[in-house]
Amino acid sequence: MADYRLLIGDPSYSSWSLRGWLAFTIAHIPVNLEITRFYEPGFTEDVKAFYPAKTVPAVVCSDGSVWTDSLAIIEELASRHPEAELLPNDPVQRATARSLMAEMHSGFSALRSACPMNTRTAYSNVPVSEAVQDDLNRLEQLWSQRNSLWLFGPYSAADACFAPVAARIAGYNLPVSEAAQAYVDAHLNSVPFRQFRALGLTFDPQATYIRDFPEVAWPGPSPLPALATNRTDSVNKTCPYSGKPVRYYLEFDSKVYGFCNARCRDKTMFDPEAWPDFIAITA
Repeated sequence: MADYRLLIGDPSYSSWSLRGWLAFTIAHIPVNLEITRFYEPGFTEDVKAFYPAKTVPAVVCSDGSVWTDSLAIIEELASRHPEAELLPNDPVQRATARSLMAEMHSGFSALRSACPMNTRTAYSNVPVSEAVQDDLNRLEQLWSQRNSLWLFGPYSAADACFAPVAARIAGYNLPVSEAAQAYVDAHLNSVPFRQFRALGLTFDPQATYIRDFPEVAWPGPSPLPALATNRTDSVNKTCPYSGKPVRYYLEFDSKVYGFCNARCRDKTMFDPEAWPDFIAITA
C-alpha cells in the first residue's frame, strides 16, 4: 500500500484542509499529517516540501505523485481505495455526488467571503446579505436531496465537502430551515469534525479571522472536562496515539493520562470524547 503525507493549514480556519483531512479520516486510510499556518513565515517553506503545490491541502504519495487540491485528493483516494466507498456505489448516486462536490468546490463565494470558516468561535447578530441568502437557499435545495441523516446514506466524500459550510452556518448562526439545521448539527456532532476542531484549538488564534460580532458559545457538543496537570502518575505509560513513552499529562475523571507530546495532550483535553483511542484506555 502507498504511503501518504498530507499537509493542511490551521484546522480552525482552513476549510479546504478540512475536506482533504476528512477524506483520509472517513476512509480510515493511514496518513502522515503535517500542519502549517497561514500568514506566518514558515508557510512558504512548508509548502515547498510538497512541490509543485502552492497551497493546502496537498498530498505527497510514496509513488512520487503530488495531489494539490481537495477535490483531486478525494477523487484520487476514491480511485485508489474503492473499498473505502468515499463515493456511492450506485452510478446515479455517484454522479449526483460528484455534481454536488463540484458545485461546492466552485460556488458559494458570497457565503465564503462574508463568513470565513472559524471553528474556534461562534457569533450572533450576523447580518445576512441578499447574496449570502441566495447561497443559503441553494444549500437548502441541494441538501433536500439527502435520503437519510447524510446525503447518500453513510457519511461520504460529498458530506465532507459540505462540512466547512455547515461550520459556517453554525459559527455565524445563519438562518436555515429545521431540516438544514439537522444536517448542520450532524456535522457538529460527528467524531471526525470534533477531532478537527479540537486539533485547531491546540494552536493560537489568528487575528485575521476575528469578526466584530457578539460572541456566543460554540453550538456543538459540550466537551467533557479535562485539564493539563503536572502530576505524572498516569494510568498509561505509552501515548494512546503514537505508542511512544508519555511526557505530558492531563487529568480526566479524577485520573491522570499521559501523552507523547503537548499537542496529543491538548487535542484530547479540548474534547476527550472525540478520540476513541483515548476513551478506550479510560474504560
